[in-house]
Amino acid sequence: MPSDEPPLIIETGAEPDASVIWLHGLGADGYDFEGLVPMLELPADAAVRFVLPHAPVQPVTVNNGMRMRAWYDILGFGAQFPQDEKKARGIAAGRMVLAGFSQGGAVALHTALRYPERLAGVMALSTYLPVSATLAGERSDANCDLPILMVHGTEDAVVPVALGEASRDKLEQQGYAPEWHTYPMPHTISADEIALIGDWLRRILGV
Repeated sequence: MPSDEPPLIIETGAEPDASVIWLHGLGADGYDFEGLVPMLELPADAAVRFVLPHAPVQPVTVNNGMRMRAWYDILGFGAQFPQDEKKARGIAAGRMVLAGFSQGGAVALHTALRYPERLAGVMALSTYLPVSATLAGERSDANCDLPILMVHGTEDAVVPVALGEASRDKLEQQGYAPEWHTYPMPHTISADEIALIGDWLRRILGV
């Protein structure tokens, strides 16, 4: 569910004709990636609106019920744990990229692959594919060949790279062709990854 707090909006030019909705990770907020936008080095004439929402504050089971900003409850990691399916939806289509880091990336993947209108792409950083068992019956034909960028740190102790690799494999089994990259980093975003994201956005949005 979304927070009642207005999202942070950053526009790289007047009258934006493309948009990136970027969801933060567990316990963070929309300001977490505010400083990253100029580091993407998009062209000076590109007009892109970055929407950085704030998740609501709620108890998180995996963190002993501690209240924090979270897009959904996490009961645990691994196939043996049931997964909370009540995720935020209702994002407009068009020249739109859904993006997210960690828990935010899980929401972005879940939403984009099921969204009924064609999207520009989805970016999943240091994350995993949630509720994968229902994807085959819920997937959207409009986004069956959606550009997917997946990036993970090989030293990630929060969301192990094995979870990312398993998610990539599940997507490939469903006929998707995710672009997969790893970097020698923990649960974070590196300078090399930022450069990759900038290149990918320029390619996907044609800016």
